[in-house]
Amino acid sequence: MKNVLVLGAGYSAPYLISYLLEQAEKYNWFVTVCDKNYELARKSVNGFPRGNAVEFDVNDAVMRQTLIKHADVVVNFLAPVFQYLIALECLRYGKHVISASYEDPRVTDLHKDAVRKGILILNEMGLDPGIDHMAAMQLIHRIRSKNGHIKSFISYGSGLPAPEVNSNPLKYCITWNPRNVVMAGEAGAQYLEEGRIKILPYHEVFRRTWEVEVDGVGVLEAYPNRDSLIYQKQFKLQKVETMIRGTLRYPGWSETWNEIIRLGIPNETLILPETENKTYAEFTEMFLPLNAAGPKLEARIANFLNISPTGKIMENLKWLGLFSEEKIGKNYKTSAEVLIDLVVRKMPLPKGARDMVILIHEVIAEYPGENKTEKIVLTLTDYGEPDRFTAIAKTVGAPAGIATKLLLNDELPLSGCQIPTHPMIYTKVLNELAELGISFKERREAV
Repeated sequence: MKNVLVLGAGYSAPYLISYLLEQAEKYNWFVTVCDKNYELARKSVNGFPRGNAVEFDVNDAVMRQTLIKHADVVVNFLAPVFQYLIALECLRYGKHVISASYEDPRVTDLHKDAVRKGILILNEMGLDPGIDHMAAMQLIHRIRSKNGHIKSFISYGSGLPAPEVNSNPLKYCITWNPRNVVMAGEAGAQYLEEGRIKILPYHEVFRRTWEVEVDGVGVLEAYPNRDSLIYQKQFKLQKVETMIRGTLRYPGWSETWNEIIRLGIPNETLILPETENKTYAEFTEMFLPLNAAGPKLEARIANFLNISPTGKIMENLKWLGLFSEEKIGKNYKTSAEVLIDLVVRKMPLPKGARDMVILIHEVIAEYPGENKTEKIVLTLTDYGEPDRFTAIAKTVGAPAGIATKLLLNDELPLSGCQIPTHPMIYTKVLNELAELGISFKERREAV
């Protein structure tokens, strides 16, 4: 009997675990689900006879090594900070490992060792990154087969509440790792626009926004996401003049989040003094200079940020609880942790509500032999199942689950460190995703 080890049962894992447990019945596997929250792991196994839940501390080396040693494939849905550690352990014991997170550069360096061991370390096997890569490479290879080349490649991704959900003024709900929401943009961003490289520091990311019309959804706002230039190399787009990856939000998110960044609250470096007995207002006060003028905290914040004291941004900050006299009630290490707790409490997906994921590729392709230029737009919009699976869980978990099945059934004869840009990966995975109802609509127009 083959064994699948799933590390992490959080926001993005429920569909993955359900998929693997269903496949376990068909293919005679056993699935072990590990999480620091045992009840979460137990609930995700849901009584399946070929599944087991384990309370798991990733820092317990003996437990970690024992579990990995007895697995055939490890599916790592832990926080990205543990990607390298888990990859090293899998390399040590000769086990395949799949992750949905961006590939850690240290993991990339394990490629030759993984090839020698004959194992596959497959990262970026989720939604974004993941499905976006696979759809992009399928389209790029199709254009090249017609002797065309890519002049412009703009890609968008997002996880949002469905348009009908209006549960809070920021029109956002936490359906995936809240730390990733709070620390978005921390590394800044860079991209290529009309042949020129553009670099944004952290404090400029949420100021450089633009409108995007999404079919069936309406107008959203986009901001640059991380380093777009690495995909110029990975997708082999030597002639591309514009290469931009963006994240989508409902209008108004970025202007509010930009002020939160200007205050300095999303910080994981500085260790806070005790916060348990501080109010949220006292916490926010710590980010103001001593000479900030005004008798009232809200007014001093508005003056410091040079925003309207009665405008929408201040309303959003107040709604979030940053001026509240409520005590924090717990000692958090960093200000980012305080903010993470706030957004989790303030922005849940309401019971019975749907979330939504969006992926868009806008490509301008030139065909010199035909003297033709065309714009191709691929759009994926997927909705969650209320009170069951979120769209995030489905679209992040399904690619990793399908890749696990392919590996266990010897249908993925690759080794080394990979992301899903190889035809052997994306062809099979995209086909099964389409069978699950996850697919792109394509629109073409002459330019």
